[in-house]
Formats: sequence, structure tokens, C-alpha cells
Amino acid sequence: MNWQKLSSTSHYKTAMAVKNEIAGGNLAEAFIGIEELILALSRSEKRALKSQLIRLMLHIIKWQSQPERRSLSWIASIKDAREEIADIQEETPSLNNNVIEELWDKVFTIAKRDAQAEMGKKSAVTALSWQAVFQDDYELHDDAL
Repeated sequence: MNWQKLSSTSHYKTAMAVKNEIAGGNLAEAFIGIEELILALSRSEKRALKSQLIRLMLHIIKWQSQPERRSLSWIASIKDAREEIADIQEETPSLNNNVIEELWDKVFTIAKRDAQAEMGKKSAVTALSWQAVFQDDYELHDDAL
């Protein structure tokens, strides 16, 4: 069985194939399938984490680059991405803050590129701090409403 190929196409089909191997008494093969499924799920969760981090940074870059265009939808996106990241980390503890730090530079580069494309202009933002991404409050002031 090509567990790597199967697990990269369908987690469900992989789990069912493992079940069939167990039912057939082939525990060694089932173990290989389980190991590959665990790796595939981990890769999937890491992609989800990276995607949410890009979305989070993108909106913060836009927030810093275009104060005149700040909106409630940007605030909602920032809060939602933070919550999604927290959920991913809760469900997959191995995707801790160290993993985020390892992804940070690459993700920032992608987020800045995407933000500039959405804004149609260059951004002067050269870096984002942990505090800006995960701790700062983003709110509209009464004069902006």
C-alpha cells in the first residue's frame, strides 16, 4: 500500500484502509498507515496555521499602511484569524509559538506581497512584532465611524 500517496489525497480513505488492515490482522501494515496518517494530519494543520497567520498579518499590514481605509471587517478578520490560530494550537499542541516563530519571516513576506496586491500600492511596513500580531487591540475610533 502506498500510504503516503493515500494519506495525501484522503484522510478518511487512509483511516478506512488502516481499519481494513487491522481487521485483516496485518498490524504492521496498519501501523505504517497510522504513522503516515498522523504525518499527513500534522502537515494539514500546519498549512491551516500558516494560512491564518498570513491572513492575520495581511490585515495588520493593511491597517498600518492605509489608516484611512480601516474598517470593521478588517477588525473582524484580525480577531477571527487570532481565534483560529488559538484553536489550531489548542487542537494540535505541537504547533506552538516556536513553530509560528519558524514560519514568521516567510509568512510576513507572503502577507506583505498579498497586502500590496490588494492595496494596489507598496507598503512601508518592514516588519511586524509579536505584540502587533497577537496582542495589540485594533479598534475604530468614534471619529472614524
